[in-house]
Amino acid sequence: MPVLPRVTVATEAWPLNVARATALLRPLGAAVVHQEGPLPFGDNAFDLVVCRHPVDVDWPEVARVLTPAAPTSPRRSARRACSSWWSTSSASSRPRSATAATRTARGRGRGRLEVVDLRAETLRTRFNDIGAVVYFLRKVIWMVPGFTVDTYRDRLRELHEQIQAEGPFVAHHSRFLIEARKPA
Repeated sequence: MPVLPRVTVATEAWPLNVARATALLRPLGAAVVHQEGPLPFGDNAFDLVVCRHPVDVDWPEVARVLTPAAPTSPRRSARRACSSWWSTSSASSRPRSATAATRTARGRGRGRLEVVDLRAETLRTRFNDIGAVVYFLRKVIWMVPGFTVDTYRDRLRELHEQIQAEGPFVAHHSRFLIEARKPA
């Protein structure tokens, strides 16, 4: 955004990212709040809510902090990469569903939002070699928390051999954009 609203706040659930986000956003006039549960803001606090990488959107909380008739734009992030290869509960086995997210956003009662627009895409991530897989998993730390080459050496070797024999490893994931407003 070329010009931020007077009150701009980012939330971050990953403790290690809070300091980094603060360093990047404070010079722009935005505050960063560590948040792992209900949003720590009052009712009707914001005119716009954007959820870039939520695992699960807490739609009633979004509706609570959003002023009436203001837009929200949650975008789901990819979480499936390599899930068939890593035995960890962190890689979501639940498929992403734009329809289910829209139904949840519409909700009931006070947490209800009016869905204005829905856009869905199925994307793919292509890994041409095991180095790319390792780089990805070291940068996108929430895919396999605690990932190390030593811990997953056998699985990495197996995946390397598969890539050598069959070609690139391709992971499919879905993303969607939901534009919603809190009814007036």
